[in-house]
Amino acid sequence: MLYHLFEALKEYDIPGQGLMSYLSFRAMMASVTAMLISLVIGKKIIRWLQKKQIGEEIRDLGLEGQLQKKGTPTMGGIIIFIAVMVSVLLFADLTNIYTVILILTTLWFAALGFTDDYIKVFRHNKEGLSEKGKLISQVIFGLGLGLTVCFSPDIVVREKVQVGDNAPDTTQTSGMEASGERVSRARPSSQTLDINTEFKVHSGEWKEEDVVKSTKTTLPFIKNHEFDYKWLSPFKGALGWYCKWAIYVLMIVLVITACSNGTNLTDGMDGLTTGTSTIVVVVLGIFAYLSGNIINAEYLNIMYIPGTGEIGVFMAAFAGALIGFLWHNSYPAQVFMGDTGSLMIGGVIGVCAILIRKELLLPVLCGVFFVETLSVMIQRSYFKYTKKRYGAGRRVFKMTPLHHHFQKEGIPALITKPAKALPEAKIVVRFWIAGIILAVLTVALLKIR
Repeated sequence: MLYHLFEALKEYDIPGQGLMSYLSFRAMMASVTAMLISLVIGKKIIRWLQKKQIGEEIRDLGLEGQLQKKGTPTMGGIIIFIAVMVSVLLFADLTNIYTVILILTTLWFAALGFTDDYIKVFRHNKEGLSEKGKLISQVIFGLGLGLTVCFSPDIVVREKVQVGDNAPDTTQTSGMEASGERVSRARPSSQTLDINTEFKVHSGEWKEEDVVKSTKTTLPFIKNHEFDYKWLSPFKGALGWYCKWAIYVLMIVLVITACSNGTNLTDGMDGLTTGTSTIVVVVLGIFAYLSGNIINAEYLNIMYIPGTGEIGVFMAAFAGALIGFLWHNSYPAQVFMGDTGSLMIGGVIGVCAILIRKELLLPVLCGVFFVETLSVMIQRSYFKYTKKRYGAGRRVFKMTPLHHHFQKEGIPALITKPAKALPEAKIVVRFWIAGIILAVLTVALLKIR
């Protein structure tokens, strides 16, 4: 709202008004505002949750200090939700298609998580919303997003140029455009053809395609770091066009479902999901800003996607909200985020990665979530297999998700010597360190030519 207000008052030359034109300034303001909101309203919401006795019902799983958490307020994801929404409404461009999509994502997954928490807390059903119900909701949203990416004229990329002898010279872009702060449709100079436009020979003349609909995404170790889903299509021509978009939409559904459930499974220790998610959100926010910046997109050899700079503002607000929430959620936690927070965080991460064409980097960037999810899948599959074959189920890990494996004493199937249980705080910090290492590795992968 402040952004649009200053834009409307542009003609009055208010001191400092121009700052609102810069993505970097709005991102910093959104982050700080969200952080302060989380810190301030967090205490009030926690007291309200305690007053209403909205506490976590802890099952005894034999973990150290577990029963001490019984009664700790849950549904703290409301704090993150309020902080993000207020900051985004104040500083983001609400006419930007990417901002609109991320706001809808936040609303959808926060509502899904709230429903799950409501069933657990108020209806005293420990199982909450059924796995089938969650999955259906995630798939519906994924299909909706996939169709939007497919048909919306505002979601486009600028592909790299095919340089030829007949390529025409075009006018210079302004310094503001080159910085990525304000993106216009001005035609670029011949020096920037490789990062602005694609030229094709048509009837003996060059034809400019400024922006195009594309199923390309970012993938290291291949030419230009670009992978096109049409390569997976067995068909050519018109049928191939429909097939490549169908494959892309299915991938979008898979990414959103995996991310949302991955963060939900990881949410089992004080500050674990919050801290790990903050690292991922910051990296995605940086990628979003760089993808909307012509010069930096060329330097990192990634696609230039007009308008994605606004995603950077949104993710800055999200990171600030998470850091503020971590103040209350760090060990020993005063509040748990619940599914209201975990499902929302995963949904936003998945959607952001899709919009900036970085979804194939998520197994590395979100490696902590990926391994946590994989541990559950391995445990369940191996237990069912051994039960069917030997009559009694066996386990690979002492307990899943993986973070609980390190909390239990005993001899796991993967090693031969007894392992001592680790303190919860140490496990959380080590997972954060692993997340930082994976984040640095993700960025480094984009520089491997």
